[in-house]
Formats: sequence, structure tokens, C-alpha cells
Amino acid sequence: MRSLVVDHSVPGHIRLGEAPEPEPGPAQVLIDVKTASLNCGELAYARGAAEEGTVLGWDTAGVVRRGAGDGSGPAVGTRVVGFAGSGGWAERRALDSADVAVVPDDVELGAAVTLPVAGGTALRALRRLGFVAGERVLVTGASGGVGRFAVQIAALAGAHVIASVGSPERGEGLAELGAAEVVVGLDAIDEPLFGVIDNVGGPQLVQAFGLLGEGGSIQSIGGTSGEPAVFAPYGTVGLYRKIEAFDNTLGDMGRHLAPLLRWLAAGKLDPQIGWRGDWSRAGEAVELLIGRKLPGKAVLEIA
Repeated sequence: MRSLVVDHSVPGHIRLGEAPEPEPGPAQVLIDVKTASLNCGELAYARGAAEEGTVLGWDTAGVVRRGAGDGSGPAVGTRVVGFAGSGGWAERRALDSADVAVVPDDVELGAAVTLPVAGGTALRALRRLGFVAGERVLVTGASGGVGRFAVQIAALAGAHVIASVGSPERGEGLAELGAAEVVVGLDAIDEPLFGVIDNVGGPQLVQAFGLLGEGGSIQSIGGTSGEPAVFAPYGTVGLYRKIEAFDNTLGDMGRHLAPLLRWLAAGKLDPQIGWRGDWSRAGEAVELLIGRKLPGKAVLEIA
């Protein structure tokens, strides 16, 4: 079957090629993939430790070609979206039944495929913060795919959302998504925070920790700055505050996708697709994502 494979000799480190057909396990469905998405984490792995010929890809949406042998999961012909750690950039894919969700009839597959990593990360991280209604919640790197979903979901939950971006241009449209404040950097924030969804890491993570109020927490979900977070001596001593590591590969993704799909169907979420095209043009999207020139999500159409 055709797939996007890792090739370290080409720009972007991925190209269209061939890969073996997937062999579904008894609790897996086989999907004819119609759309996939690109995420910065995948591209970093493609440029780094990924072996030649590897098929990456976390997010896919399509139609069930073969149901799970154990009877779990959706039936043949059902439109689904799902997540796994690899294998998504291909014509066909096997996914655990627990990691797929049925896409409502009125939700387009290209919109649904934006959800697993970006929307799922935002939702799970906000759940870790706790009850955020009426609380001050900061989202750093708010112009990216995860950030835009975090702004929307936190606003739906009733939080006072502060969206931090790297430039005024990157902040365009975030107020319409629910941000009560849009700031460049963190210097303008002068009141304690209940929680932080941090996509940036580095010095900004250190600064955000200092802005937490008593009992506040940071969900550390990314490190787009590429810089270390260095705390001054005794910089973590004082108020009870915490930084939590985050992992979005814990399985059972279907349970988290279901509410996101309902909100998408109801018009309460905007998928924020910044680029969309045939997967033969994946290199264009890779260049934009690596250069941090793409707000929102990149969606590949599998011809």
C-alpha cells in the first residue's frame, strides 16, 4: 500500500512510498484512511531518531474496512477517527477498538481528524487541572493546534482564559475562540493563575510557575522553545505549586474523542484547519509547521 515514509535524504524527511499492509489484532479494526493530520511531535521524530522507511502518523479518520475479530468496536462501513503511536500516514491502518470513535454524520472527516492529538491533549490536560469554571487559566503557545483547542475547551468550561503567543500576529482569532485575554509573552500577567497548559517549556515555563497561585499547577505538554527550563536556587520553594508531566498515549482515546466530536457537531468547537491538501504535497505543510508559520492544524487528504 502507499504511505508516507521517513526518508532522511529529502526535505522534511518524509515522502510518498510503499509500506506493508497492516495485520490487525483480534481487538483491532482495519480502516481505509481518508484523512490524516500532521503534528509537530511527529515531524521532530521524523527529523531525528526515526529509522528510514518508518510509517509515522498519530491521527487518522476513515471508514472501517474490517471489524475487530473479537466483536468490539464499530461495524464495517462506519466512519471513524482514531489514534495510535504510528502507522497513520498510510492508505490502511489497524487501530485498537478502544482508540477509535464514531464520527457523526454531520461532521466532515477532515475536521474530525484534527481532534485526537490536539483536541485530546487539550481535553486531558484541562481535566488534570480540575474544575476550572471561574478560574484563571493560561495557555502558552496558544496559536498552535493544541493551544487553540485548549483555549476553546477551557472557555467552554467557564474559565477565564489567557492566551499567550509569540507575536501579535499569532494571536489573531484567539479572542473569537474564547480567550478573555491575548498576550505576547507573560510579562503582562499580574494576577495569580489557577492553572497553565504549557506548550512552550524553557524559560517561559519557569516564568509561568512563578505566576501560579497557592495550589496551582502546570500541565507540561510541549517544549516548542527547544530550550531548557532552569530554576534559580530555591525557585521552587514557597507556595504549594506543581508541574506535572503529561502523556497522551495512555490508550482509551475513543472515550475522550466522543465529547470532542459532539462539540464539533454542535458547532461549539472550531477545528482551526490552517492547511489542507493532498498527501503528495505533505512537504509544503511540513515546511510551514517547522517554520512555525501555520496557525492551527494541517490536514492531509489520502487520495
